[in-house]
Amino acid sequence: MKIGALIPIRLSSERLPSKALMDLCGRPVFAHLLDRVVACKHIKSPKDVVVCTTRDPSDDALEKAVCAYGASIFRGSTDDIIDRFGAAMAQFDFDVVVQADGDDPLSATEYMDLTVDKLLATPGTDIVTVQGLPLGIATKSFTRMAMERVLSYYKTKKNDTGFIYFFTKTGLCKHVEVLPISPDHIIDRARLTLDYEVDLALFRNIFKALYEPGRLFTLTELVRYLRQNPDQVKSNLSVEEEYCRRTAKKAVLEFTQRNGKTKIVPV
Repeated sequence: MKIGALIPIRLSSERLPSKALMDLCGRPVFAHLLDRVVACKHIKSPKDVVVCTTRDPSDDALEKAVCAYGASIFRGSTDDIIDRFGAAMAQFDFDVVVQADGDDPLSATEYMDLTVDKLLATPGTDIVTVQGLPLGIATKSFTRMAMERVLSYYKTKKNDTGFIYFFTKTGLCKHVEVLPISPDHIIDRARLTLDYEVDLALFRNIFKALYEPGRLFTLTELVRYLRQNPDQVKSNLSVEEEYCRRTAKKAVLEFTQRNGKTKIVPV
């Protein structure tokens, strides 16, 4: 069984353009994320980590940077991440993938391991996600069979926001959730995803305090820092309402059911 990782990134972000290449402690944002994905025990080589970007010339610089890191690149549809992922899984012949979002440089390696472990241990499961962690920490893992099923039934071709809901909210896939494995991984209201300038400021403070070249600080260390610095947790919560409103507006789940009828599921 071949296991890889898929990370969607494009540089023409509406809210914070080129954020993946912005500096965090002397390295681009995406490199910190790739460090954590490469450290997953199920990933055998950096080449099995695939950054899925677009064919737009604006992403040429990202391709160059990802290749310099030593990871792989796939270029596909601009707005249809499902199509982009399906084509990437087929090209790289992955049976199972870890999926981390390009906006989340603090994605937890511990839970990449856990979701793949759970997926492999429970035959018939299509996707495993994590509930109860701060926004921007949890990852998910799914099978190629799940990918092919979603490809067969989805109809919303502009799914760059909310694509994962086709796997978890439509009934097309058998979905299993896992919970945090330690109370030291839980903190209320923390927002650890990168969409706005205030998010970038928070990440820079976190990395300034915890980052050491060649060592990944753990989720326990991160949560401890945030608990000791509640002002940091509050620093970017002002954008959370806008973030949720935008997600709800853009995430449209239209798909063909197995009985052939079209259905739209609200998010």
